[in-house]
Amino acid sequence: MQKNTEAQDFPVFCRASLPEEFLSGQIILMDKPLWWTSFDVVRKTRNLITRKLGIKKLKVGHAGALDPLATGLMILCTGKATRSIEQWMSSDKEYIATFEIGRTTPSFDLETETDATYPTAHISREKVLHVLSRFAGPQMQVPPVFSAKNLQGKRAYELARKGIEIQMQAQPITLHRLDLVDFTLPFLTVRVLCSKGTYIRSLARDLGTALESGACLTALRRTASGPFGVSPALTPEAFESLLKDMPPLHQTDNQSVSI
Repeated sequence: MQKNTEAQDFPVFCRASLPEEFLSGQIILMDKPLWWTSFDVVRKTRNLITRKLGIKKLKVGHAGALDPLATGLMILCTGKATRSIEQWMSSDKEYIATFEIGRTTPSFDLETETDATYPTAHISREKVLHVLSRFAGPQMQVPPVFSAKNLQGKRAYELARKGIEIQMQAQPITLHRLDLVDFTLPFLTVRVLCSKGTYIRSLARDLGTALESGACLTALRRTASGPFGVSPALTPEAFESLLKDMPPLHQTDNQSVSI
């Protein structure tokens, strides 16, 4: 995975962290729960920290959103570390994705109902491995219409949910590696190492087409982003528990100002 030396100047939150580090700049590795939005994670984290520190405001941002139906690693930055968000967003990502072969949905995942079904009897493990090998490398990918892409001043998903037909522009991405983890038709589980801007839901659509069938994404977990893996990431509950054990903030005149 890619590393960024400038962003690594900020400490990663752990049991030994001091409350002052939230203000000076800290990286928090969070494990996003299923059904939570990325904003839910940021808001919960900010509320927990400001309540613990007894301050009114604190800058908290994330370096890459996850859909509500996805789980896994989110990099959160606080205070001055929010300046490094763009650098983290440009890092490669790793996902474990489960695809269901033989049906499609308008959103390419389980957010919407099945709109078509397809045969799967012709699909073998060897065929899947061959198709996955063809996907590796730089390419142009068309994002899903059910995405947060900005179109005409609105999110694409807002237009899609209203039934408005929209044309999504292809964008350059790179799929560095695709490893077949499990093959149990109609499901495939694949480990994907990819560049920023990659939509795994779009990969589901393209994979189904390449297999002369259809496919949708049924589960997604981000397991790495840049140099960070999901193993040390904290659930919101675990983060709250660690905050309770943290000593109080010893405010200076500078720290008493909202950051």
